[in-house]
Amino acid sequence: MSDFRGPRTIGRGGSSASQVWTLPNGVSFLRLLGVPLFLWLVLGPKADVAALVVLMASGFTDWLDGYLARRLNQTSKVGEILDPVVDRLYILAVVIGLAFRDIIPWWVAIILPARDAFLWLLVPFLRTRGYSALPVHFLGKAATFNLLYAFPLLFVGDGSSSIATLGKVFGWAFAIWGMGLYWWAGLLYAWQVRKLLADRDRRAPQLPITPTSSGPEAGTG
Repeated sequence: MSDFRGPRTIGRGGSSASQVWTLPNGVSFLRLLGVPLFLWLVLGPKADVAALVVLMASGFTDWLDGYLARRLNQTSKVGEILDPVVDRLYILAVVIGLAFRDIIPWWVAIILPARDAFLWLLVPFLRTRGYSALPVHFLGKAATFNLLYAFPLLFVGDGSSSIATLGKVFGWAFAIWGMGLYWWAGLLYAWQVRKLLADRDRRAPQLPITPTSSGPEAGTG
């Protein structure tokens, strides 16, 4: 289980607050543009092949932005927040698209966003201790991995061929595990928030102001 952490400083010129327009963040912003494109492809022209390509590109760029951030030493606070937000937007877009196409039941399209809504309710409590977001840990990443593999397979499973049958079987296997891990991770986050609030002396550390800071508030958490 990972612990709560404050904002982190990074290399190559300043604090995380100053690192917005980096190459990894640019990749994440491009991935974000794929969310409305995917929904349009699924619900408009019903171009399933193109929608699958967008999903696969999203999965690749999800790996790429993290790799670039580590390789180029450009890990930033913006990237740490943007990456999981884009993941959740893709999950939301896909479950809405699949539900409207009757590929998945509506209860699946409700149970996943409900978990994220539950976590958003915890954010005001985090802010009372100086934290702006929940930490990402292995369970959450494993859940997202399962779900992002499940959705393309469920798309492939929308048919009557033998390949469609295999896609449906493996897609639902990934989906069931993904939904279970997704909520398990959510409950773990809630438990971490409870522990944080129970420790009255625990607060987020403040970032030091670096010589490259542009103002008195730059570089603070």
